[in-house]
Amino acid sequence: MRMPLIAGNWKMNGSLTLVERFGEAFAEAGLSPSVEVCLIPPFPYLAAAQRALGGTPVMLGAQTLNPQHGGAHTGEVSGGMLREFGVDYVLVGHSERRALYRESDDDVYDRLLAALTAELRPILCVGETLEERDAGRTRDVVLRQVGAVMARLEPAQRAAVTIAYEPVWAIGTGRTATPEQAQEVMSEIRAYQAGFDRSLAEGMRLLYGGSMNADNAAELLAQPDIDGGLVGGASLKVDDFLAICQSAG
Repeated sequence: MRMPLIAGNWKMNGSLTLVERFGEAFAEAGLSPSVEVCLIPPFPYLAAAQRALGGTPVMLGAQTLNPQHGGAHTGEVSGGMLREFGVDYVLVGHSERRALYRESDDDVYDRLLAALTAELRPILCVGETLEERDAGRTRDVVLRQVGAVMARLEPAQRAAVTIAYEPVWAIGTGRTATPEQAQEVMSEIRAYQAGFDRSLAEGMRLLYGGSMNADNAAELLAQPDIDGGLVGGASLKVDDFLAICQSAG
């Protein structure tokens, strides 16, 4: 049985006040032990989030990392630094990193490998644009992105990876893939993993990451291959994010 994971990606949003509100809310919420929750704020808020969430079961995540351990890389953050702030999860290959900062499949692989080396749990983000979907290329694009990383890993490394399917056309647009559309792609991802190891495929968590909110979460999470969510805008709203977490538990 795969334990659901709900991860809230704040992107370049948030404040110290919001961090404190989340800490207070989750301290009182009494989350189900059958769901994992991870909050992913911007780097400057990690120390405050570590303090605010310290008495709760909520884990911390980071939005990216540099593949280097250290050195002359102004403005960058390494996996070892993230570990010092109690970070458990880290996103790699988010569509905004791929599009806005030109991260290639090789860049994504390097970052994921650095995360594993730092004993962080990577969440590999994959997904197609609207143009690619309309051209009937969803499967090819998504499995290329998955394969560019997973095919190069050792079996034990693959087992440490969570994959988030985030159709680019549904991120921050208010549009959401139907549960059936999301399930179709995520079943393809799981089938691809089975080519390496069937037990790996059965145990790997797959998250949906396209405008999940309090209204549609339960229906999406009811799909057999959706094991949680990578939540964007709704993760900035305490009540909405709590509702999503509770629907998963």
